[in-house]
Amino acid sequence: MFDALPLKALDDLIPFALVLARVAGLFAAIPLFGARIVPNRIKAPLIFAMALLLFPIVKPHLATLPSDIISLALLVILESLIGLTLGLLSQFVFAAVEFCGQQVGAQIGLSMATLFDPTTQNNVPTMAMFQGALATLIFLSLGVHHFFIRGIVESYQVIPVGAWHTSPELLKFLVDASTGVFVIALKLAAPVAVALLATSVALGIVARSFPAMNVFMVSMPLNIGIGFVILGISLPVFLRVLEVAFGAMTGQMRVLFKLLA
Repeated sequence: MFDALPLKALDDLIPFALVLARVAGLFAAIPLFGARIVPNRIKAPLIFAMALLLFPIVKPHLATLPSDIISLALLVILESLIGLTLGLLSQFVFAAVEFCGQQVGAQIGLSMATLFDPTTQNNVPTMAMFQGALATLIFLSLGVHHFFIRGIVESYQVIPVGAWHTSPELLKFLVDASTGVFVIALKLAAPVAVALLATSVALGIVARSFPAMNVFMVSMPLNIGIGFVILGISLPVFLRVLEVAFGAMTGQMRVLFKLLA
């Protein structure tokens, strides 16, 4: 009656639980699927369905499993950590986008305008929310989430069950990847920063030339207007920088596989 299901015997429950743990760890770390804004009643069926689809593919790569409860619980934790480590790569890019939004909002003069972000459960600047939503749309339109789903399957060919471990090389790789947050944020915020710097220089010259002019009252709406114009003009740059950052995740994931193997 249930011959079409991937789980054909009780012996498949433990291997399936391990696959479910790695998939759940990955989905918990990906910004879109792991966000608090996504209800648990949607996350749980999605993770379970994805594990069912992947289980027949990765089942041949599952080695002999221990029978005691403590070892199995430890394996579940290690499998979850493998998924979390893979999903952490995408967190770096979205952290860079949020940092860029905060910097751009401060330069334009909208740092005090905050909204409640259901993803982080905190009040964040409006520009950070806008650019974060734009980065999420680019993430989906480029199909980057497919890289992580394919990475789960490929990880079983390289990383055995329960092989997660820490090492100096792994820590160095994560530190190097995290430093890219500032580089990406600088590239994203550069057009607005350069334009507003030139505006400040021009206003400074005007203030020296016309001392009676209230430059402060002029600078606030001028910075907001120029900032929005430059943001609109630099959207192709925003797309290109994120496209390169998301494209580099494939190589980073392969390096991560070697470090965890």
